[in-house]
Amino acid sequence: MEQPFDRLLRDAITARGLSLERLHARLSQRGISVSLASLSNWQRGKCRPERSQSLRALHALEEILALPRDTLIAGLGPPRPRGRWVAHVPGALPYRELCPVPGSLQRLLGEIKNETDGQLALLGYHDHFTLGPDRDERAVRTRAIFQARASGVDRHVAIHYNERARLPDALSTAFCRTGRVRTDERAGLTALELLFDRPLEAGETYVVEYEFGYRRRGPESTFYNRWFRFPAHSYLLTVQFARSATPVRCFRTTATPPVDADELRLSGWDSVHVAHTNLEPGVHGIRWEWA
Repeated sequence: MEQPFDRLLRDAITARGLSLERLHARLSQRGISVSLASLSNWQRGKCRPERSQSLRALHALEEILALPRDTLIAGLGPPRPRGRWVAHVPGALPYRELCPVPGSLQRLLGEIKNETDGQLALLGYHDHFTLGPDRDERAVRTRAIFQARASGVDRHVAIHYNERARLPDALSTAFCRTGRVRTDERAGLTALELLFDRPLEAGETYVVEYEFGYRRRGPESTFYNRWFRFPAHSYLLTVQFARSATPVRCFRTTATPPVDADELRLSGWDSVHVAHTNLEPGVHGIRWEWA
């Protein structure tokens, strides 16, 4: 289990044998202004850096204290919730209404110390789900567009679920850094922390891309769903089939387990899609049937 930020900082300062005065001077040489009182409070756990100016000092501290990059950021955890919008985003749904294994999911999010629910508005998601010739899941690639509801949020936790309890073994990201990864093999869940390159200001937008994949043959798949706890401005889901293994019928689905809503036409490029705007919280996806 990761140590909290204050303990990481305190132990690193002790290990390097630096006084707070010397650490303050080293930061000043780099053009970074952090008061002695703030450094003292940080290492004692009385407060923590949350403003953008303070957070910029963390990477400098990691270099000075010979810590691996993002060690202090990961130990810091997400910003502390502030304001009524954190407690209730209109229309928000609990995980127990969306996820088949809510207890496992809550445990993984607790291990990552995820507190970002509600701090990022969902402007758009695009999921591209790929299947192989053996009717198996190969990868799901996601592009997500967020908007910060308040200043300071600097991460998002992505979730992958496989009902056959096969965990992906190939993870990749773009426009963000990979943070902590937690899994529950029995439940088929993977939680991936995505670290932004900076804390966002209120109203600022941010784009991330990430992929969960299988290096070898993946699990057989007959549907893909995304769980939306909060409203989203838009959602595009495309499913790409191998030319040698196309389904006979495809359906837009809602709810979990999937409930058919509309039948979809397979394109000449062996793919099918659904596009939504002003999406309400819930479960949205595509289901297909093999010959």
